Amino acid sequence: MDRRSFLKNAGFVGATAGAATLAAPALASGKRELKMVTTWPKNFPGLGVGAQRIADRITAASEGQLTVKLFAAGELVPAFESFDAVSNGTADMYHGAEYYWLGKHKAFGFFTAVPNGMTAAELEAWMHFGGGQQLWDELSAEFNVKSFLAGNTGLQAGGWFNKEINSLEDLKGLKMRMPGLGGEVLRRLGASAVALPGSEIFPALQSGAIDATEWVGAWNDMAFGFYKVAKFYYTKGFHEPGAGLSLGMNKGVWESFTPGQQELIRSASMAENNYMFAEYNYKNGAALETLLSKHNVQVRDFSDDVFDAIGRKSEEVVAEVAETDDLSKRIYESYLKSRKETSAWSSIAERNFLTARDRILG
Repeated sequence: MDRRSFLKNAGFVGATAGAATLAAPALASGKRELKMVTTWPKNFPGLGVGAQRIADRITAASEGQLTVKLFAAGELVPAFESFDAVSNGTADMYHGAEYYWLGKHKAFGFFTAVPNGMTAAELEAWMHFGGGQQLWDELSAEFNVKSFLAGNTGLQAGGWFNKEINSLEDLKGLKMRMPGLGGEVLRRLGASAVALPGSEIFPALQSGAIDATEWVGAWNDMAFGFYKVAKFYYTKGFHEPGAGLSLGMNKGVWESFTPGQQELIRSASMAENNYMFAEYNYKNGAALETLLSKHNVQVRDFSDDVFDAIGRKSEEVVAEVAETDDLSKRIYESYLKSRKETSAWSSIAERNFLTARDRILG
């Protein structure tokens, strides 16, 4: 889900005019106006709409005491300057994905998604009960930021392919659009992973410049029209099993809020996290039905041999992040501990139930 190039190509990232005019929260009669910058285009389905929803929720719940004005990517600062804008106090808060800040610190990826990592439910469990939020606070504080989970796309799809992937041999030489750590996993298995802006994916797939691509899930993928040029749709996306999105605030601004205002923002973030996850689940299901019934898409699953090899390489790539520094090591160890504990239950509970339910329902 690397949208940097996509936003830039679409004209959402280039605008820097007006960035210097951003200021600290305006104070008038006890009311505050807060500026939220985002990494999303305005009203981008799911992500951009979710950012606007959380801004509106904070404004409404505070009865106007905190008015959040949203600026989509490029309206005040380029999308991938959102973190710096909030860190240095130019803007008050951002809505984005923490793995966009890997250039700042490699451990930020754990708070969005890493290959073979946590599902949305497991990520939330780690954040609230496994020490994840405290470690995130420690990492973000180094950059003068305070963050919360504020959205999740759920498990993303494995991608669109112009041929079936039946063995590891089929990955060798495959040209696939997959950025980040997931792309590194594919490279180590012999594929050629490339990063393309969203607007270039369809023509590249159509022309044969690439053989496969990932994006998000059925809802967003259908809108991009990938089904027109690639009929094999693979499930079980190893690269982003539960992509968490975040609301990040300037730490000084956060600490200036009253305890009640802090709780309001914390609750609004949690509400959006749950709402967006539900929205993706519902709309992905409806979109998948359309892909199957109207566009003759063939859904496939990676074989055990292929997925196991991907999983082993994923563990290797992610483990290397722990070598960055002491904080990275502690985040990595905490992440693995929580993943082990939560998966012990989900494996015998939800997975077994879903398997049994599918058997009954057919």
